[in-house]
Amino acid sequence: MHSTLALILLLLAAAVLATTLFRAFRLPALLGYIVVGIVLGPSILNMAPQDQETHSIAEFGVVFLMFSIGLEFSLTKLKAMRSLVFGLGGLQVSLTMLLATAITVAFGLGIEAGLALGGALAMSSTAIVSKLLVETNALDTAHGRRIFGVLLFQDLAVVPLLIFIPALASGANMAEAMAYAGAKAVLALGLILVLGQRLLRPWLHLVAERKSAELFMLNVLLITLGLAYITAIAGLSLALGAFVAGMLISETEYRYQVESDIRPFRDVLMGLFFVTIGMALDLDTVLTQLPATLVMLALLILGKLALITALTRRFSDDWGTALRTGLGLAQAGEFGLVLLALADTYQLMPFEIRQAALAAMILSMLLAPFLMHYGERMAIRLAGGAWLTQAKSVHEIVLKSFGVSNHVILCGYGRSGQSLARILETEGVSFIALDHDPKRVKEAAAAGDNVVFGDSTRAEILTAAGLNRARAVVVSFAHTPTALQVLATAHRLRPGAPVIVRTLDDADLDQLMAAGAMEVVPEVLEGALMLGSQTLLMAGIPLGTVLKRIRRMRELRYSTMRGYFQGITDESEETGYQERLSSILIEPRQHGVDRTLGELELESLGVTILAVRRHGIRATDPTPETRLEAGDTLILRGSTEAIAAAKLQLGAN
Repeated sequence: MHSTLALILLLLAAAVLATTLFRAFRLPALLGYIVVGIVLGPSILNMAPQDQETHSIAEFGVVFLMFSIGLEFSLTKLKAMRSLVFGLGGLQVSLTMLLATAITVAFGLGIEAGLALGGALAMSSTAIVSKLLVETNALDTAHGRRIFGVLLFQDLAVVPLLIFIPALASGANMAEAMAYAGAKAVLALGLILVLGQRLLRPWLHLVAERKSAELFMLNVLLITLGLAYITAIAGLSLALGAFVAGMLISETEYRYQVESDIRPFRDVLMGLFFVTIGMALDLDTVLTQLPATLVMLALLILGKLALITALTRRFSDDWGTALRTGLGLAQAGEFGLVLLALADTYQLMPFEIRQAALAAMILSMLLAPFLMHYGERMAIRLAGGAWLTQAKSVHEIVLKSFGVSNHVILCGYGRSGQSLARILETEGVSFIALDHDPKRVKEAAAAGDNVVFGDSTRAEILTAAGLNRARAVVVSFAHTPTALQVLATAHRLRPGAPVIVRTLDDADLDQLMAAGAMEVVPEVLEGALMLGSQTLLMAGIPLGTVLKRIRRMRELRYSTMRGYFQGITDESEETGYQERLSSILIEPRQHGVDRTLGELELESLGVTILAVRRHGIRATDPTPETRLEAGDTLILRGSTEAIAAAKLQLGAN
């Protein structure tokens, strides 16, 4: 008991340190877990034993990982992306397995080892790649959609591979064993799916009616581990049952609640699994087999890059898209590590080969962020077709904007952009819209809208759209990093260009104004203005007074509306909101009593003094000469850190 607790504490402490370090360098946390395993394993410190107890803890990480994949399973999503998922993704996985099998057989290994190794190497890292796509705002790009489609098929391909890899260990009876495993899987999964669909939804509904978070969580754990146990009893894997449990729950209305509840278990246990992967790496063997490791790393990255680029070219006319897709998927993945560990359990390949493969896969995952970071530059240099596509796009934009002046350039043609376009059309104001979603552009252009495909952050695109002749540029999408790029490009080409930017709230208002935006329109505050204006009219305030009030608030850059008093729900949500309001009571014998606001110099700390409330009367716009008394309440606006500093300055609690 004490040894188990000591092991868990050791792994958790090391994982916390490694994850913090890797996060500081903007690297995925799972790589930090692997490094922890390497350091704690037999190759370096030898502090964590590789016994059955350790592997049992780690196996639950795979169970919850597969459960999460099952939760994300969607027939609607598969149907919408079927050509990319089953076409591009299916070809990538099968051809990678065939090539790996051919190479391993050529080097004298068995076909079983080749198939198992090929299945492991065919996987790419969903965790790493999806995170990088989101950070670079590339999830909805042409290569982002293709990468996501392939990753989706890889996740699905893990399910049959978890069944067939154990069957590969049957040797001469491999075909019979695979057929038997397949029959068992069909029978077991068929029963689970048929009965589960009929029983699960009513049962979860009954549990939810009890309004007990603990009871709901216990039921989720029972369903997940129970179905995993049933498939294990049937001679299949624990992970397969967990995947089916997630798939069943994904069809119910409780999917998102379950996903939120299960995430802490998944992240912690999955981290322990990756720690055991690092512990399984024998550095002495890897150093002895260093040439083989480097060759396997080169074959893995270059082979997958070439294969995926060539396959993607069949689904796209753009070599740049194909290269970016190949670079995004050239690494190994977390499911590949799962499959390699399963192959080791059944001893399907020699120890030295497995160690070289494990090291190559881990190194490829470490290189993945760098490959994707420099992928854009490599794609532009290597893909001549990309230049042709860009030139074609620029030519089309020039044709659309030729002879047009005093027009508006709309950056983004989503819902807000299209609504603005309708207003401009009604008033007879000419415009040209730029959007990087080919489907949206195709459908809108077919309907007669003046929209073209183009990246509004690129100088040649804005120039072609007639930036020097435009009356205004409007950034209609609410993504501050991209909006800042548009501002920088527009002002570099035309200093003082009038740019209007849309944001969700006022968190980035000052940053965008400092970057040169002529106007910033925060949706939340504009919505509040409209709500306030209608309320004032209903309360009998004259229309002229209401319009004057709204105009005054806009002239003040929403300064009287910015910030708000936060509650418990706001603190639990990562909204990214920068400013908040806080009320501070000045009590007797505090530092602020009988001092003027000017003497306290609170504004130097980064806060704004909005009002002083005394004897129930609220005085706005206090002057530096305002002297505080015991019992006064200060209303401040600023960041959490600035508010805390002001409280310290005032001697308040």
